[in-house]
Amino acid sequence: MARFNENFLELKESYLFSEVAKRVSTFKEKHPERSVIRLGIGDVTLPLGKAVVEAMHRAADEMGKAETFRGYGPEQGYDFLRKAIAGHYRSFGVELDIDEIFVSDGAKSDTGNITDLFGRDNTVLIPDPVYPVYVDTNTMNSRNIVYINGTAENDFLPMPDRSIHADIIYICSPNNPTGACYNRAQLREWVDYALENDAVILFDSAYESFVSDSSLPHSIYEIEGAESCAVEFCSLSKTAGFTGTRCGYTIVPKAITSVSADGREMSLNKMWNRRQCTKFNGVPYVIQRAAEAVFSEEGKEEAKAMTDAYMQNARIISDTMERLGIRYTGGINSPYIWFECPFGMNSWDFFDFLLEKAGVVGTPGAGFGSNGDNWFRLTAFNSKENTVEAMERFRSLLKKD
Repeated sequence: MARFNENFLELKESYLFSEVAKRVSTFKEKHPERSVIRLGIGDVTLPLGKAVVEAMHRAADEMGKAETFRGYGPEQGYDFLRKAIAGHYRSFGVELDIDEIFVSDGAKSDTGNITDLFGRDNTVLIPDPVYPVYVDTNTMNSRNIVYINGTAENDFLPMPDRSIHADIIYICSPNNPTGACYNRAQLREWVDYALENDAVILFDSAYESFVSDSSLPHSIYEIEGAESCAVEFCSLSKTAGFTGTRCGYTIVPKAITSVSADGREMSLNKMWNRRQCTKFNGVPYVIQRAAEAVFSEEGKEEAKAMTDAYMQNARIISDTMERLGIRYTGGINSPYIWFECPFGMNSWDFFDFLLEKAGVVGTPGAGFGSNGDNWFRLTAFNSKENTVEAMERFRSLLKKD
C-alpha cells in the first residue's frame, strides 16, 4: 500500500477561503432573495487595462501564424518581460540582473514552492496572524514552525527576537491580512537579524503597488544587505487585475549561498532555476506579453488608476471604522482593513452575524492565526457602489449614524 504524507493530517480540514465560500453558498441557498456583498477574498473586480488587453490580442494573433508561433518558452520567463520587471525595480533604486528574475503564475504558488529548496530540519519563523499558505506548505513538510506575535500593541508589525534562532523567515509587507507596512528602519532590523542567523527571508511584496507613502519601501532590496539574505515574491494579481490571468515574479539574488554538509557551495539562484526547469513549463507567451504591457507607460497609468480606485474603497471602509470608533489597521498603504470584532465577538461568530444580518462577507481573523481570533478582514476589491452599500449596512447593523 502506498503511504501518504501524514503531515496532511496536521492541516486544518478546510482551507480558509474554501470554508468562507462554503458558508456563503449555504447562506445563499437558504436565502436566494438576499443580496450579498463580498468583501472577503482578495479577488479583484475591475477589468484588465486597455494596454494589457491589446497586448494579449496581438500575442494571440502571433500564435495563429506559423512565422510567429511559439511553443515551449523559457521556464524562467521571456527576456522581454524580465527586462520590463528589472526596469520597474530600477524605478525605486534597485538594480537586478535579469537572471535573478523568474516569471511565475503568481506569488501564492512560489511562496509555497520555494520550500522545495530547504531541508526539513530548518526552523521557520512565521508571524501570527499570517497568510495561511506560509504555514500550510511548511506543515506539509513537517518543519519546525516558531510563531512571533503580531498584536494591536505592536501595530501588527512584530520585530526580531534575538533569543530565537530561525533559518527561514516569512515577512509580508504591506501585510496580508492586517494591512500593516514595515518602514525602512524596521526592515533594516529584519535584514540584520537574518544575516546574524545565516537565515533566508522570504519576502512577500504582492501589495507593493499600494504603497503611497514615499518614506516606505516597495522592495526589501532597498535595504542594504538584503540581496544576500532575501528572496522576494511579487504579483500582478492586485496591481493590474491578473487574479484570473495569473502572472507574478520571484527575485532570487545570486548572492544567496550556503555550504552543503560535504563543503560544496550551493547557490539558491541556481537551485531555484533547476527546480523550475524540472517542475514548471513557464507562463504562457500570451500572458507574458500582457504582463509586459503593465510596465509600459500606458499600462502603468492604467494600473495606478486601478489601485487608486481600490484605495478609494479602502478609505470608505476605514472612514466607517473611524466613525464607529472601531480599532483597525490598514487601508492606507494596503487594500486590506483589519479591525477588532464588535461586541466582543470571536471572528467566526462575527462572520456569521455579518452575513446573516447585513449580507456582507468578510474574512474571519481566526483563519490567519490565533492572534486573529477577535479580528476581522475586509478587502477593498469590490466596486465603489457595493463598498458604499456594504458600509451603510455595517453602520446600520451596529446602530451608529
